[in-house]
Amino acid sequence: MLLKEYRICMPLTVEEYRIGQLYMISKHSHEQSERGEGVEVVQNEPYEDPNYGPGQFTEKRIYLNNKLPSWARAVVPKIFYVTEKAWNYYPYTITGNYSCLLCSFLPKFSIHVETKYEDNKGINDNIFDTEPRDEETEVCFIDIAYDEIPERYYKESEDPRYFKSEKTTRGLLKEGWRDTQDPIMCSYKLVTVKFEVWGLQTRVEQFVHKVVRDVLLLGHRQAFAWVDEWIDMTIEEVREYERATQEATNKKLGTFPPAISISETPLPACARSGPSSAPSTPLSTEAPDFLSVPKDRPRKKSAPETLTLPDPARRDSAFRLPSLFFWGPSTPPKSAF
Repeated sequence: MLLKEYRICMPLTVEEYRIGQLYMISKHSHEQSERGEGVEVVQNEPYEDPNYGPGQFTEKRIYLNNKLPSWARAVVPKIFYVTEKAWNYYPYTITGNYSCLLCSFLPKFSIHVETKYEDNKGINDNIFDTEPRDEETEVCFIDIAYDEIPERYYKESEDPRYFKSEKTTRGLLKEGWRDTQDPIMCSYKLVTVKFEVWGLQTRVEQFVHKVVRDVLLLGHRQAFAWVDEWIDMTIEEVREYERATQEATNKKLGTFPPAISISETPLPACARSGPSSAPSTPLSTEAPDFLSVPKDRPRKKSAPETLTLPDPARRDSAFRLPSLFFWGPSTPPKSAF
């Protein structure tokens, strides 16, 4: 397991970003989806949580086979997706991603993201200290203006160093902008990655965190760069935009019909497969029953479960394990943390 805390500051208020994140996630998912690849919205509905009150539950399927690196495409099925479930109690959210297909090679892979938003420049060192931790967590600051972004993601129109909002007059961020910017807010994200496959655990967990960092940087840059598109929206208007965009995205995927529902009546937490209170009962990192290894399967008790790959030394093997992880010509999967 690899745990990191990311802190991403933005020239917005927490109340403004409530609209901005919903708009950004919907627009970004639509832009990144195409036939057979992208984000399918399965559920998006209000609910009541006994501890945190009214919120929004969302379930998505992220189809990403062609967006995996070459080493992963060599061992996964052609049709592969990850399920993402999110409980949004803004300004607090919890998100879980886990393998959702008959993939015996990924029996214990999960990403767990806990998020809190505050109107400050990332100075709260105790924001997640409600539960004890086994070790000190690495804190990573992400600068939306001056941190390097992969070239394939870069757009000058989305660069906070050159972008200036007409409606808010914010932008053209200079070095050290976090010390002088007003207003300013911070997204605190506690990200846990688990990949319990002996021999690949450390490498894969580090790789996934790199992808998470790039996705967080891109998403927050876009939320600010698109501020003039959403700053005047009400919560009702952005929810309607979200509904329409999600239906269009599902149609764009082509593989599945639109299956989302945005109910006007909050559903009780117990009526859904998620926890009654996601923060106090986090998503299980154990694989579902249909992914579990059969109990009657013989195994060596002295050795951990391992991942068997084709022998790269064999001349007839089509598989080659590269020395470094890298993305292929397609872009990596996107997720709305």
